[in-house]
Amino acid sequence: MGKFRCMGFADDAVQGAIDLKDPKRIVLEYQSSLISLMEFINPYFERVFLIGHGIGTIAGHYPNKLFTIAEIDESVVDISRQYFMYERNNVKIGDGRQLLDQEEQSSFDYIIVDAFTDKGTPHHLKTLEFFALTKEKLDSNGVLLLNLMGKTNNDWLLNAVNTTIRNTYDYVKAFSLPAVAERDERNIIVLASGKTLDAQAGDVGKGIVEIQLSEGHTIMDSD
Repeated sequence: MGKFRCMGFADDAVQGAIDLKDPKRIVLEYQSSLISLMEFINPYFERVFLIGHGIGTIAGHYPNKLFTIAEIDESVVDISRQYFMYERNNVKIGDGRQLLDQEEQSSFDYIIVDAFTDKGTPHHLKTLEFFALTKEKLDSNGVLLLNLMGKTNNDWLLNAVNTTIRNTYDYVKAFSLPAVAERDERNIIVLASGKTLDAQAGDVGKGIVEIQLSEGHTIMDSD
């Protein structure tokens, strides 16, 4: 329930939503799940690199944390300020991978990938070379979080991401958010770290289940 304002792109997918009667409320379930994971794994985190601004929900939820946000479309940032009350000055305009490459090594507690085109997560944010870059930029206890879209069974792309990321990180977990039907695509949150990940489905949110992704091919920049 609520009075909502949403931002969406041409494919009708909702990229951000705000409850105008309660602007601090986290409306979208996947964002609430990401926040729950971040606070469970490391409630004392300080620095986050986020690829994909949307309306600024996650960074706006943490006014006292140091967020660096990469957003490729400047108009998205303008819309977040004009219609969704985003007030912080921490967004860099440009390609997220290129901007991350410019950051110092071992400088982030979390790196979050929440970037989409009409074809899903951009290819260059799913490759072996990209995951190696994220590991360089995280500190020794840091965690990579990816918001992906896919199916829980026999999803060849998710399986490929799983295999690719395991070539870089020792510990990987995947959580599925609910969908209307079993075969429907839904948000899949993948976590990766060099340290043990103790998060369980109950730590993420109601209706969330941990899933085991299968093996697939390794995704390379040259693919």
